Amino acid sequence: MTAAVQAAQAVHTAQTLPLAAFAATDWINLLLYYMSLSLLTVGGAIGTTPEMHRFLVERQGWLTDLQFNASVAIAQAAPGPNVLFVALLGWNVGINAGGAGLEGWLLGGLGMALSMAGVMLPSSLLTWSATRWGQRNRERRAVRAFKQGMSPIVIGLLLSTAWVLVRAHGTPITNWPVWLLTAATTLLVWRTKLHLLWLLGAGAVLGALGLI
Repeated sequence: MTAAVQAAQAVHTAQTLPLAAFAATDWINLLLYYMSLSLLTVGGAIGTTPEMHRFLVERQGWLTDLQFNASVAIAQAAPGPNVLFVALLGWNVGINAGGAGLEGWLLGGLGMALSMAGVMLPSSLLTWSATRWGQRNRERRAVRAFKQGMSPIVIGLLLSTAWVLVRAHGTPITNWPVWLLTAATTLLVWRTKLHLLWLLGAGAVLGALGLI
């Protein structure tokens, strides 16, 4: 976690929000936003990435595209659950609000704590309650139908997440090497037992060589 936070700070841009522009109500709004979003995290928090981008970057202007994409990419590459990218988003919001120095670090920690508490608590309580009920009623037709119907929703959310990340880098739809690599990666993950980290490493090498 520490390495991921340090890497996110390394890509942090020099532009920060004026401290006066970030009031106490903004912190409350950040917490309430993630609490409401927590109940929509079907298939994991990564599936709600497009909505987070809309709120944090496009609507509120609390983060830049660079910071948003770096937070997602670093957390996905780092060991641990993929929900860590939410912590990095909150961290960068706090850094932008507080600027460089101790105040920025303190507000970064506050943003990280509020974001993680908001995204974890409601969904965890709901999952715990729903799992107990579903286990008791697992033979009901409605329960089986619900489980099967959730699969295409999760796939759609993940595809929309990929689209947001690609679009933010200015990749046009005519850039066929990127889409070819995406299709090949999808097939490998689906049909083989090759670990995803090897594919992430291969993508990094191809990007460094300027092939994609």
